[in-house]
Amino acid sequence: MNSHRPVNIVMIEDDEGHARLIEKNIRRAGINNPICHFTDGTSAVEYLFNHPEGPAKNGPALVLLDLNLPDMSGTDILQRVKSDSALHRTPVVVLTTTDDKVEIQRCYDLGCNVYITKPVNYESFADAIRQLGLFLSVIQVPDIDA
Repeated sequence: MNSHRPVNIVMIEDDEGHARLIEKNIRRAGINNPICHFTDGTSAVEYLFNHPEGPAKNGPALVLLDLNLPDMSGTDILQRVKSDSALHRTPVVVLTTTDDKVEIQRCYDLGCNVYITKPVNYESFADAIRQLGLFLSVIQVPDIDA
């Protein structure tokens, strides 16, 4: 992804099965970047904004964000990331089961870079994540100092 410093992938996904499938297929696509997995918004926000190894203090990062979290809305996290001076350039890929057109538009209005609806079928989901891995292998991610 980024040739200067390793890009941490911050995966915010409460479904452990989805998280394993996402990581497995990202790895199959040849992405070896560190993946920090969070199952709730509170710990993810703490890491993103305050942790010494988190992107606000140690960038760069790419966020894979589920919208349906147990403790807060993924759109709230998206809004916080995109309105923060240190993180606003951080790419956010929304990866969720929600396919509501209003919600999709809202996420793009808030600044998400890519919106992917998780297919219900296992094979389709695995294929979508493999394609995401290929996408991640070619994108460039800005450093927080940029």
